Amino acid sequence: MAGRRSSLGFLGMFGRSGDLRQLDTALRGADLHPALVPEGVKLTIVNLMKDHWPGEPPPQAYPQVARLFSYCIAGPEAFERSQGLQQRQDAEHRIEAAVEAGDSFDAKIVLMALHAKLIDAEVVERYGLGTD
Repeated sequence: MAGRRSSLGFLGMFGRSGDLRQLDTALRGADLHPALVPEGVKLTIVNLMKDHWPGEPPPQAYPQVARLFSYCIAGPEAFERSQGLQQRQDAEHRIEAAVEAGDSFDAKIVLMALHAKLIDAEVVERYGLGTD
């Protein structure tokens, strides 16, 4: 059976797929306006999610992914102002674990922010991130 495909829509005639709408909603919840994230990046994120979770990603996965991605883009202080200290610490632990693991789902999300040149410079410096 072929996997369900994500759709960006076309000239307003065909709607965006549900997974992209869920990601947009989750990004808003993480204080990151979806318009600030290129469509290709969002499409890659939902495809990474589909690869990570068999079948469909669970609904609670979207906010978790959005918070990590938002931290990468906003940086520690701005993220904490919008999401709180506990969410900041959670995101930082996830990034530390991702850097240590090297090839994890969270590492792929961080790498996506890095390759898309959306990542905050302080996050790059703090975790020694690079594209080597």
